[in-house]
Amino acid sequence: MKLRTPLTLLAMAGAAVAGYLYRDRPAALMSLFEPKTPAEPGALPPDIFPDSRNRMPLVTREELSELGRRLFDEAQADSRSIVGLRGPGGIRLRASRLTELSRPVNRYLRYDAGLDRRLAELAILASARETDQRFEWHAHEGIGLKEGLEPEIIDVIRYRRPLSGLGEKEATLIALAREAIGKHEVRPETFAAALRLFGKEDLILYVSLMGEYAGTAYLLHIFNQQLPEGVTSTLPRL
Repeated sequence: MKLRTPLTLLAMAGAAVAGYLYRDRPAALMSLFEPKTPAEPGALPPDIFPDSRNRMPLVTREELSELGRRLFDEAQADSRSIVGLRGPGGIRLRASRLTELSRPVNRYLRYDAGLDRRLAELAILASARETDQRFEWHAHEGIGLKEGLEPEIIDVIRYRRPLSGLGEKEATLIALAREAIGKHEVRPETFAAALRLFGKEDLILYVSLMGEYAGTAYLLHIFNQQLPEGVTSTLPRL
């Protein structure tokens, strides 16, 4: 009698299992092995609400507390808001006290702390890139361009290109984001350059701004915030 090798026995066992699954299992189980029909282009994931384009329905004024309604009205009247309530502001508004505390911090860091607005948007985009947050990137790429951030520098961030040829401040802020957020460790030389270029207070402010948007990125990831309808992300998966 011819002896069977271990590989032959393994192949025979696999065939027997496959035959058992397909022959004797109900149709519901067999469907697990069938090719899936691709989702239609632009179709939302099944747990996404169409009005908010995230995992919770769009917040309404009526469902909020008195504090929440006041913050809702302020958000509706805020001409500086980029995305309104269809984004992190709408998600956070259900935690009204958190919104009351955090909204002034965001405004201070972006507008009132005295940071260079062009470099501030660079820091936000670098944070969005290192957290791979497409909604955040989409919201701030246009703002960065309006603040004078060059398309070539945006592409360095977008495609994680080498930093050679950039100005010292631009290269150092991008390096901070790549190391702190992307690698979870900042090299001594990167920190020393940042401290020399920005000084103690502004360095803390730029890093806090990056942290603000890294935290927002995690919020958007967890609630799976989708891009606005008809928008295609320009942030590649690298």
